[in-house]
Amino acid sequence: MKNLYRVGQIVPSSNTTMETEIPAMLTSRQTIRPERFTFHSSRMRMKTVKKEELAAMDGESDRCAVELSDARVDVLGYACLVAIMAMGLGYHRQSEARLGSRTVENGANIPVVTSAGALIEGLKVMKAKRLAIVAPYMKPLTELVVNYIREEGFEVQDWRALEIPDNLDVARHNPENLPAIVQSMDLSNVDVIVLSACVQMPSLPVIAKVEALTGKPVVTAAVATTYCMLKTLDLEPIVPGAGALLSGAY
Repeated sequence: MKNLYRVGQIVPSSNTTMETEIPAMLTSRQTIRPERFTFHSSRMRMKTVKKEELAAMDGESDRCAVELSDARVDVLGYACLVAIMAMGLGYHRQSEARLGSRTVENGANIPVVTSAGALIEGLKVMKAKRLAIVAPYMKPLTELVVNYIREEGFEVQDWRALEIPDNLDVARHNPENLPAIVQSMDLSNVDVIVLSACVQMPSLPVIAKVEALTGKPVVTAAVATTYCMLKTLDLEPIVPGAGALLSGAY
């Protein structure tokens, strides 16, 4: 049985959270399971979360996939949800297939997880129907994200756009603000709370708190990405303190 796994991430150049939260979760898992992980990234340029800049950034993802396949990582994560969702409905499937084929052309065959596809998959695993969503983006981009998720078969009952345009400022958003934001939302018939529909907005430290306050299961884009990476590696998707999806309940 293999014990050491290399986790590759394609990361926006201004993203500082995915290389914090994903390693934090997988390192926490090491306290209860024997598998060990190393973390490797390649960057695509992006500073402002605008549709044009996101599209230009997405064009660099092929290069990043090739670079990470040089390192023969075991799984490759595309760590930007909004870039995928802003490219058109269902685009995560196209992106995953294309980036996977880049690794094959480079003599590897590395499975690709996008944070956008992982969030959809995680919500399906949780049997979610009605959602409440928090996102840091400006309203028009948040509407794109909400519509993308609706088109995948979910009802979005309430959502909040925090309207933070600069990607570095998104990373600086204090996760301790999230519980109050969630409590201001209509959660009456909600099955699952998407506490951060963005892999740059930190949320990991308050997932358990929001679950306790609301009595609802909570997921984030980073948690769903970790879940899908573990499933892709054929490992038990369990991480202490990372909310319902990684609790072992599913």
